[in-house]
Amino acid sequence: MKNIQEYFLLMLIVGLVAYIGNWVGYGFLSLDVTFGMAILVAIAVGGQAISKLIPGNIPSVVYVIVIGIVASLPQTPWGGYVIAYTTEIELLAIATPILAYAGIAIGRSWTDFVNMGWRAMVVSACVLFGTLIGSAIIAELVLRFQGII
Repeated sequence: MKNIQEYFLLMLIVGLVAYIGNWVGYGFLSLDVTFGMAILVAIAVGGQAISKLIPGNIPSVVYVIVIGIVASLPQTPWGGYVIAYTTEIELLAIATPILAYAGIAIGRSWTDFVNMGWRAMVVSACVLFGTLIGSAIIAELVLRFQGII
């Protein structure tokens, strides 16, 4: 139970940071955004709780995805509300604190990364460089296709 409480606190902090990011970056500050962020936090915590309760080797992200899909189905009585409340939350506002947390988690195990040797560092540098160049190429193509540049 302690892990679920810690996970809830972590999701609450991520939700708060995403809420502030949504407000500062995109100017969305309303009660709908507050309800939407609460729904997303509840879905994440619910998926984590189910993964701890159901035996097996299924990752918690699978449960979060399933709960999120079922919660947002228009055929359900609450699906329209879930969609309405979460549409004003921008993806980048959510992704930023999650990626920051991932960076902190990797930074805490930096000694493990160094122990992997120079080959792991070369592969990591190539992956980062390839991701940067790939993103730039995709952005260039999309912007040219849309006639923006």
